[in-house]
Amino acid sequence: MLEEEKKFKRYLKLNGLKFTPERQIILRQVFSNHSHFEADDLLVAVRQHSKKVSKATIYRTLSHLIQSGLLREAVFGEKHAHYEHVFKHKHHEHLICLSCKKIIEFSNQKIEKLQEDVCLEHSFAPLSHRLQVFGHCADCQKSNNKSLSN
Repeated sequence: MLEEEKKFKRYLKLNGLKFTPERQIILRQVFSNHSHFEADDLLVAVRQHSKKVSKATIYRTLSHLIQSGLLREAVFGEKHAHYEHVFKHKHHEHLICLSCKKIIEFSNQKIEKLQEDVCLEHSFAPLSHRLQVFGHCADCQKSNNKSLSN
């Protein structure tokens, strides 16, 4: 059994919930994907394996995966959420290109330390955080500059 499956089973048991075949299919599909995804993308992928998984089951399971610490919701300025699994992954932040929608992941210890210092200064106990910087990637800046100079 995979470690993420063990962790999810523990979470479900502690919350009086069952590890159903549908939840197992969803969990495995989430962890087979190593990029950001949307709930509808997950639904399409899961339905290739099981016709009986509903959209409601997808959303409920995504919520449980977030609460269990296996998944993180990463909203990128749209009206719907994107997700990424975080189990055994180094914490990171996101740069989001508004032109091509590219997502650049980065880690920065100075930012992490600054957040810790601010929380200490305010006697604040953080549970999580998310940093998203919106702008234009190098490729889009180059193509925008070329189109402006022509």
